[in-house]
Amino acid sequence: MNESTLITKYLSKLVKNNPSALKLNDDVFFDKKNKVVVSSDTYVEGVHFLNFKNPDLVIKKIIRSSISDLYCKGVKPKFIFIGASGNNNSFSKKNLNIISKSLKEEQKKYDLKLSGGDTTKSNKTIFTIISLGYSKKIVQRNKCKNGDDIYVTGNIGDSYLGLQILKRNILLNKIKYNYFVKKYYLPDLPTKISSNLLNFANSSIDISDGLFGDLNKLINKSKLFYKVELNKIPISINLRKYLYKSKKKKINFISKGDDYQILFTSPKSKRNYIQKFFKKMNQKVTLIGNLTKDAKNNEIIDGDRRIKHTYNEGYFHNF
Repeated sequence: MNESTLITKYLSKLVKNNPSALKLNDDVFFDKKNKVVVSSDTYVEGVHFLNFKNPDLVIKKIIRSSISDLYCKGVKPKFIFIGASGNNNSFSKKNLNIISKSLKEEQKKYDLKLSGGDTTKSNKTIFTIISLGYSKKIVQRNKCKNGDDIYVTGNIGDSYLGLQILKRNILLNKIKYNYFVKKYYLPDLPTKISSNLLNFANSSIDISDGLFGDLNKLINKSKLFYKVELNKIPISINLRKYLYKSKKKKINFISKGDDYQILFTSPKSKRNYIQKFFKKMNQKVTLIGNLTKDAKNNEIIDGDRRIKHTYNEGYFHNF
């Protein structure tokens, strides 16, 4: 049973009288009356991060991963609450000083305020982060419309290569090693464009579980299908060079997640506005496909070849 099935079967019926929960089918809780937006994320050692040998980098990664849920809704995060579980090794005085320093740096970078939390002792290192912000409106996950264009910000795929390097599945020189590992630990959040999302996006989600996996979440229950052109999906020059030399497939790297870029849909009428806005903000955005009701399957177009259904849809928790 995957996470989606678990929520639908056992939890969704518990929020029928709570519209702010958005049917548990979005990244956030949204109390429209009080303009409150909240997200909650849990990170487990060995699942969401390999180990705690680099506490400074792990802390920064999980903070950015958490606040990304609000940024992709068009909301600026204001407050964070941290629940932390660990042992004498993970929470040694040395590590606690490192954790404190990293938190301070992230607070300054994203104008966040640490506002509470909890600590417990456990064998595994586990963090839960609650992010809170305020907004009159949000871009919801499942409000896409027939004919919408599909966009993605920045580049995707670097993080997965960084993870494979850390797992020692891939060996690269020091310069490339540092580049991809940094992309894994320190995702570049598209914060500059977040507050403007409401002006052009019908739906949005951050790419955490993989491009196609998250795209499926976006169109969930909409009776729409996506058509995406593989060669238009943006990747970095470094990843492009690696794929060329290694002869590995692009789809295997863009489908794995941990990118934390924004995937959104928008009406065709907004194309010029989007291009001008992103150019003005000096931010990268790429039109990768569109949504349609006039299809029987999702399609990934790879040159002259059409893949009806991707064989690699990203990361899912199975219970």
